[in-house]
Amino acid sequence: MNSNSLFSQFSRQSPKGVLIIYLQLLYKALKVTWILLFLFIQRFSKFSESALIYIYVGLIVVLLFILIRAYLIYKNFVFKIDNGYFVLKEGILKKKNTSVSFDRIQNINFKQNIVQQLINVYEVNIETAGSKDTEIAIKALSFDKAQALKEALSEVKNPKRETAQTAESQQPKPLLKIGFTELLKVSLTENHLQNLLLFLAIVVGILQQLQDVFKGFGNEKKLNDLVEVDAATIVNSVLFFVVLLVALLLVGVISSFVKILLFHFNLTLFIKEKSFNITQGLLTKKTIILNENKIQSITVATNPIKKKLGISFVTFKQAVSGKVKKQQNKLIRIVGCKLNQIQQIKKVLYAYTAVEEKEKKRPNNYFKLKMYIRSFLALLLLNGIAFSVLQTSFWFFSNVLLVPITILLIQLKFNKQFYKLDQELLLIGSGRVETHLTYLPIFKMQNIKMSQTIFQKRRNIVDLVFQTASGKVKIPCIDKQEALSIYNFALYKAETNTQPWM
Repeated sequence: MNSNSLFSQFSRQSPKGVLIIYLQLLYKALKVTWILLFLFIQRFSKFSESALIYIYVGLIVVLLFILIRAYLIYKNFVFKIDNGYFVLKEGILKKKNTSVSFDRIQNINFKQNIVQQLINVYEVNIETAGSKDTEIAIKALSFDKAQALKEALSEVKNPKRETAQTAESQQPKPLLKIGFTELLKVSLTENHLQNLLLFLAIVVGILQQLQDVFKGFGNEKKLNDLVEVDAATIVNSVLFFVVLLVALLLVGVISSFVKILLFHFNLTLFIKEKSFNITQGLLTKKTIILNENKIQSITVATNPIKKKLGISFVTFKQAVSGKVKKQQNKLIRIVGCKLNQIQQIKKVLYAYTAVEEKEKKRPNNYFKLKMYIRSFLALLLLNGIAFSVLQTSFWFFSNVLLVPITILLIQLKFNKQFYKLDQELLLIGSGRVETHLTYLPIFKMQNIKMSQTIFQKRRNIVDLVFQTASGKVKIPCIDKQEALSIYNFALYKAETNTQPWM
């Protein structure tokens, strides 16, 4: 049966969608009322039997109400394809009709959380570049129906597209497939300090909640006994601090690995028909299809450890509306890319470009001076606050370490800041410890702005800011005449280019 005709009439999700909707409503209710749950646990021993019966009956009524609401949401959620539009009707009391032209659809992604994996259904997200309000999530479809919906969208957008059977028979080999060992290598290159702080914040939060629970049952002293430590022993034990440091380092590395494993498990990248098909995730599996036209820019990131391992991270930036809260979802990161794989990705997106052969152009030395002034003021403020709080000059000895590190970071940032430009592409380098290379097609720039402070005006330099559908890209502190030349050239390319920018 033709996949397009399958959706010519209104259809519903899989009946299993009732369970998915029900669990999501329960989760939302729990997020709002969790404080009441802890209050209930704290005062559990003070409630009489009759009061507990009323509470339990009320809880059952609420759960039944949520179940009925989940069923009504499922019942009233219907969709179809009609003359090049995806049409959706939803709502219980307040009805809502959404009609999205296929020209505005940016991506069609598959997603499976742990519950959806257990009951074997897929969530299909239909993303648009224009507005967050027109993004559609179909919570529960069978794989066959989800695949048919994707094929139907493709047939409407490109009637000459091959059938699904032909496409499957010509399935290419993956450009990139990251296994468990490779993910372990990738995790070693992560920011372990950031992951450690996140882990410690979660642990502190859990301990605080456990304390409330134990207090509710009158066993707070038992928890305090578990975490009680002799302060004098800690201070006088050098071995303890060494063990603690090693333990924290291990926790940081392990938390980095867990984070990478959850997000990028079984990462597979296919390149086909000018598009990228990406599958990844452990608890939540995602299948994302990125069309060449929808990608606004890419950023290749590496650092000394990544270079040693011969890998880089590639981030795809898609078009977003100006105030979309889920802008982070438009950033798709591919970890563990080798040099030849990055070259293949650039070849698909930019065909032939000589931008990397061009001479590096660096910012004016004022860019470095500005960083030194700001860092000096920040250190001065930090020392002032530390002295006023600690009431001792011992803190100033830390500057022996802080000042050289600050100087090193400023020098690294200045050395890594550059740009290259050819007839089609702008390449901007940035970073400190990491090196970021951003590739931006000139015709995808929506507007260009030159900004200049009074200090820059004295030196005849400006900041050049490029606005794209995925955000801003900046070249800081360059000669004004050079900036005008780039400004006029970019405007000319944007006006005369006939390629679709999204």
